[in-house]
Amino acid sequence: MSNTEVISTSFEPGATLKPGVIPLCVPELGGNEWRYVKECLDTNWVSSAGPFVSRFEQSLAAYVGADHAVATVNGTAALHIALLVAGVRPDDEVILPALSFIAPANAVRYAGAWPVFVDVEREHWEIDPQKTADFIDRECVWKAGELRNRNTGRRVSALLPVHILGHPVDLDPLTELARKFDLALIEDATESLGAKYKGRMLGQTSDIACFSFNGNKLITTGGGGMIVTPNQAWADRARYLTTQAKDNPVEYIHGEVGFNYRLTNLQAALGCAQVEQLDEFVFRKRRIAQQYNEALLDLPGVATMKEAAWATSACWLYTVRISPAAYGSDRFELFRLLMENEIQARPLWQPLHRSPAHATSPAYYVEVADEIHREALSLPSSVGLSEQEMARVVKVIRDGAQQAA
Repeated sequence: MSNTEVISTSFEPGATLKPGVIPLCVPELGGNEWRYVKECLDTNWVSSAGPFVSRFEQSLAAYVGADHAVATVNGTAALHIALLVAGVRPDDEVILPALSFIAPANAVRYAGAWPVFVDVEREHWEIDPQKTADFIDRECVWKAGELRNRNTGRRVSALLPVHILGHPVDLDPLTELARKFDLALIEDATESLGAKYKGRMLGQTSDIACFSFNGNKLITTGGGGMIVTPNQAWADRARYLTTQAKDNPVEYIHGEVGFNYRLTNLQAALGCAQVEQLDEFVFRKRRIAQQYNEALLDLPGVATMKEAAWATSACWLYTVRISPAAYGSDRFELFRLLMENEIQARPLWQPLHRSPAHATSPAYYVEVADEIHREALSLPSSVGLSEQEMARVVKVIRDGAQQAA
């Protein structure tokens, strides 16, 4: 099967899984979710007004150590608003990794700007700080107090590192570049809530950061996102823009075009209950990753996830790389084998510089992202994954290697 062949599955999004199927990553709802949602229903506070919204913002901000938080309908909305409040203007360029879910690239386009895709590094698959510096040094020029792309003439206004799969980006070199060239540093931490960079929670280092609470994330509100920032003015503007930019809510006067991006009280109630369990969820995710590492370490052709010495990964979605020469078949065949055994798995996203949706956006010497995409496969990683389920996953992977031999 070619690397470009699309693999169809019987596990369609939104479908109810049959008993016995091991899901890729599903919510863990074992705390106060029922009680808090019932309180919303009992008091009739179900929409975007209500006490749980501000409570969720405060609890998430306290958890990550941020000064301010603004809840949004999803992580993509959070990214869109973060770009706007950080000063990204139409026809600007924003540097982000070539290997990521498509949301940050789409958010850049929502802002009228252009993503520039930079390669990732081989060890942890995060945006490569050295290639980012090379792009700025070789492809950009500092002119009249602005960084501009030599080829396009456009202003480069922001760095948008994406912490993929729960592991942090190496932020210090990027922070140095951002400060040197007056770039906004916007963290996409939508997959990495609970991770730490050099002992600091993600969301503390940058100008502004975004989280997601989709159903497959570490904690969930069904859908939902959060902006965190140390900048009071940016937080105020984010709250203003996410609530339709109301200058006078009584007379319905709007000073500019806003967005209906506010999280609902019902969803925030779920979020409050989930934050109460966050430390336990991170602990369990890290234990799952450790168990996978131990179970697969000696299997030829299977490269397990690594954690940098400066990182504490949240281990959101455990992902391996499959080397066909050593394993005996490629990740496409292993994916098919897992699915045939009623085990959900998922290849990583198509690298963004290959996406037809962003075919006109610039990319800078992207090579590693393509290699990782060809080999990477994400395995079941739910917080509630049982020992028996993991053993079943590992057995199929091992049997696949034996069949190949």
